[in-house]
Amino acid sequence: MRQDDVVRPVCVLGLGLIGGSLLRAAAASGRAVWGATLSTEDAKLAAEQGYAVEPTVQDALARADEQDALVVLAAPLPAIGQLLATLTEVAPEVRLTDVVSVKSPVADMVRRHTPLARYVGGHPMAGATASGWSAGSATLFKDASWVVGTEDDSDREVWRDVVELALACGARAVPASADEHDEAVARVSHLPHLLAAVLASVGADGGELALALAAGSFTDGTRVAGTRAELVAAMCEGNRDALLPVVDEALGRLGAARGSLASTGALTATIKAGHQGRQSLDAYRAVDRVEHQVELNVYDTATRLRELGRQGGQIVRLEGATAVLLVPSDLLSDNSG
Repeated sequence: MRQDDVVRPVCVLGLGLIGGSLLRAAAASGRAVWGATLSTEDAKLAAEQGYAVEPTVQDALARADEQDALVVLAAPLPAIGQLLATLTEVAPEVRLTDVVSVKSPVADMVRRHTPLARYVGGHPMAGATASGWSAGSATLFKDASWVVGTEDDSDREVWRDVVELALACGARAVPASADEHDEAVARVSHLPHLLAAVLASVGADGGELALALAAGSFTDGTRVAGTRAELVAAMCEGNRDALLPVVDEALGRLGAARGSLASTGALTATIKAGHQGRQSLDAYRAVDRVEHQVELNVYDTATRLRELGRQGGQIVRLEGATAVLLVPSDLLSDNSG
């Protein structure tokens, strides 16, 4: 049985941008942490910088099983199946989380391939256009939102392990269900990648003159198009069910803008809606926040945490059987309890 004063060791499978940053951040927090990767270059660079890298994924998992560590799947979605197959052979009942950008598909794969694993999903909302170990940083997750899968049947010990890891890496934990997560990131992560790809290709098709005139709006709007194409494809295709209706919504808005431009020459409605959307983001980020405590050992804890996460709550500390969240100050006055 886990003791509150035990700092859970961490095993990271995959040492690219996210996995490599996680290995660094966990080590900087004082945790026992080791990793493994199929990339000989990433393994070599990590080992040269003094980090513990096991020779194989099997070796890393055997060590995790022996030390009751939290295993983190830090590979792109297409590689998760292979990792789970190895996990089933070596450590089928391990504590398990992931940092993949979609949650429902990973949860489904875990249920199919490793049903005995004690799985709680995770997703840090941090990244960069570069990839690989060299692109990583121990501070990548500082003040970032780190989604922690919070289902009614989530393993409470492992849920706590994942929250503690997120906090140790400098992030703030956001409780959410897998479905809610996937719909949200379809809007604020995956659709932006698609729109950036379209914008970048349309601009490039304008030739040398268009590229010579490209300034801040084009550069900012296409930044994430610099990400490796296979990583973006895996992320967006993996969230197909949630992304399709969001793409339809965006196409509907573009269609309305096109129709208005063709018929009356006006784009005011579209531009105003976008301006208001950006103001909503700025207002959300500027709102005052206060601490709010949630007891973790009551029957409706998951429901309460998801509701707070849905309304902008972020876990910043765990104190015994209590989670301390930062929530918008007006939330408590509008919704007591």
